[in-house]
Amino acid sequence: MFKFRRLNFRQSSQRMLLLLGVYVLGQAGAHSQARVGDEGTLRGNRAEISVTLRERGGNVISAPGTVKVYRNGALVGQAGTSQGHVSFILDTGDYTLAAEATGYKGAQKEISLTVAVSGVEEIFLTRDAAANESVGVPGKPVLAPKAKESFDKALKALNDNKLDQAEKYLDEAARLAPSHPDVLYLQGVVYLKKNSFAKAQSALETAAQLEPNNARTLSALGMAFVDQNKYDQAIPVLEHSVQVDANAWDAHWTLAKAYYHQQNYEGALKESQEAVNRSRGAAPDAELLLAQALTAAGKYEEAGQTLRTFLNNHPKDPGAEKARRWLDRLMTDGKINQK
Repeated sequence: MFKFRRLNFRQSSQRMLLLLGVYVLGQAGAHSQARVGDEGTLRGNRAEISVTLRERGGNVISAPGTVKVYRNGALVGQAGTSQGHVSFILDTGDYTLAAEATGYKGAQKEISLTVAVSGVEEIFLTRDAAANESVGVPGKPVLAPKAKESFDKALKALNDNKLDQAEKYLDEAARLAPSHPDVLYLQGVVYLKKNSFAKAQSALETAAQLEPNNARTLSALGMAFVDQNKYDQAIPVLEHSVQVDANAWDAHWTLAKAYYHQQNYEGALKESQEAVNRSRGAAPDAELLLAQALTAAGKYEEAGQTLRTFLNNHPKDPGAEKARRWLDRLMTDGKINQK
């Protein structure tokens, strides 16, 4: 059976961490406004967009949230909300706004900026009955001021990709709040980015014990298992993650990788398709994994079409050259029609 050359999954995991950015409970308010591009540049001919997160009934969502901005599938900006509000300064063009808030299901909205004027956008979120680990729930530990100061510094350093600084600040936060799930989660993310997978697993396992239904923690823990080739341990954790939050495309993507390595190609196909559908073009690696799963399942024409779509949508992606070689190989071997 014809198979693609295996994807470099470890490199893909690092790209995934960069794509996802970082969202942790308690980060809201740290950055109430985000400017895409040079923050020292005046608005000029750019549009300023104010985004408000609301419940279906119309009330503004006060829970911590984040809004990410995508253009042509690439993450170009993100910021935490402050009492449900956040603003961005953007060039004219088409964008996707992806919003999340603690205790709510994520949602996306397509916008088109044709002129450089101020605008207002509202994104309506639905409460997530399964998300019982949200901020404001009785019993949720609160970081003391000094611990929160170290935590916020770590978060900023992580967003700036200053991993050693982030680890130093998190060590201080952990000393002051050794059993706080947010600190443990962020430690796990830092360790993942530093390829310290055993440390990441340890921190994230403890965080998951404290918050067993936190989808982001479970997804990150699953990634730590996958990066260590512990697929048997990764699969139940990731299956739980997608049950808690079915909209989290990154968890579907990681679960698809675990299934693929276990030669469960139908499972890999299903989950990679979910990742592609829910990411709406924001996860090129998920599209490549979908093509690989389709090929492994013997669905060559669909694999070829997926690769063509990938190359059309992401011609400059680092995986584009590999996708072209795979597509040529499928045609050369007579697996797909010449188009």
